[in-house]
Amino acid sequence: MKKFILAIGLALALQQSAMAGFAEGATAYNNKNYALALKEIGPLARAGNADAQHLLGLMYYMGRGVPQDYKQALAWHRKAALQGKADAQYVVGAMYYTGNAVIQDHKQAVAWFRKAAEQGHADAQQVMGLMYRYHMGGMPQDNVIAYMLWNLAAAKGSATAAEQRSAVVKHMTQEQIEEGQALSAAWKPNTPLPTKSRTGGE
Repeated sequence: MKKFILAIGLALALQQSAMAGFAEGATAYNNKNYALALKEIGPLARAGNADAQHLLGLMYYMGRGVPQDYKQALAWHRKAALQGKADAQYVVGAMYYTGNAVIQDHKQAVAWFRKAAEQGHADAQQVMGLMYRYHMGGMPQDNVIAYMLWNLAAAKGSATAAEQRSAVVKHMTQEQIEEGQALSAAWKPNTPLPTKSRTGGE
């Protein structure tokens, strides 16, 4: 039992020191001290810290502190995305959607956007709303699901989603609006999003 408690204590200590290193790296990044950010973030990313992997991916994507390298950016974001980091899932989705450093694949893009959106990621929800509204990326055209997604993203502060929701309402019946509102009120983060509505398909 003592060994077990010691192991937990050691794991927590390692986690706390990793978070301290990440905080220092993130602060350095925000202060545009990219050399220090890389020094702090690099080892954490290689050790499997998802936050550090995502930040290192951004550094490669933007060419900050390292040469710009979209393949490296994708590789680091994918590592973080596979650990469930919503921001990284959104970036991986965007890279697949645009075909940046990877063969364009809308199915992969949608799968990654959905993972992020289901965690409550507002940008991913906003993009998924566009896909449902305009029948993009292989998504069925469904104004109710688009409305629901924009409702959720707007609640998180997305002004773009709020504008898109206002625009789509003009093309919806009262019944469709009510279904969209009911779906967004019922949905909880980290649960599957509906793939189609009762009244919104065209």
